[in-house]
Order: sequence, then C-alpha cells, then structure tokens
Amino acid sequence: MEIQPFATLTLGLASDRLFFLGATPAGTRIVQEVASARLEGERVRASMVGMAGADWLAVDAAGVATFDIRMTLQTDDGALLYLAYEGRADWSGGMGRGPVFVGMRFEAGDERYQWLNALQLFGRGELAEGGDLVYAIYRPS
Repeated sequence: MEIQPFATLTLGLASDRLFFLGATPAGTRIVQEVASARLEGERVRASMVGMAGADWLAVDAAGVATFDIRMTLQTDDGALLYLAYEGRADWSGGMGRGPVFVGMRFEAGDERYQWLNALQLFGRGELAEGGDLVYAIYRPS
C-alpha cells in the first residue's frame, strides 16, 4: 500500500482558552479550544464554523500525549462536514516537542462530499511558529 497527499489542516489554537484539569484517570487532562481551522486540499477546501472545535488532550506520566479532536467545517461551496481524529505524540521531552500522529475521518451528508465518508486518513502534525498546529494529511492509494 502506498499513501498520497490529501490536504493540509492548519489549526489556530486559542491560547486564552487552555484549561488544565490536572491529574485524571487518563493522565494530566488539558482542553485546548481551537480558534480556527483551515483545510486545503485538491478536492476539498473548508474552514471551521461555530465554536465546536477542541482538543481533549491527556498526557501520561511517561510523556505520551493522547489527542481527541472534533470540529465542524464548512466547505468553500457551502457544505457542512464533521471531522474527528485521534492521535498520539511522544512529548517526554516537553509539551509540543515532537510530531503528533493521527487517524482522521470525515462525515458528510452533502452528496458532493459523501466520497469522504469512505476514507481513513492519516496525518502528521507539528507546532509552527506562532502557535498553529499544522497537519500534513495523507490517504492510502
């Protein structure tokens, strides 16, 4: 199996909406609200709508971060999409100091984008200067 580029997802993280819940059964729980999101790909371009974007992050004692991110996107031609993804990162060297690896899935009701429903996508994210989280997203071919 080979993979091919699918899109880039850029998340603008809301630094003023970062909530540390402390030690929980899942590890140190952090909720980071997403202020903006932009998806840019050959067949789909969309931006986050509403205030539904957040990253529910837990970091265990070994520094392994577990991500759970969900948001609603609106395509440039008006269709609504649901995006959910989960992933992991080795942040034993410090928070944000290492790539985030994720598995992504879309849900689309609009017939123009129902082809997304069959895809399992994979991404690699990095924190960029300025604090954005930028994912390169790939699909199996």
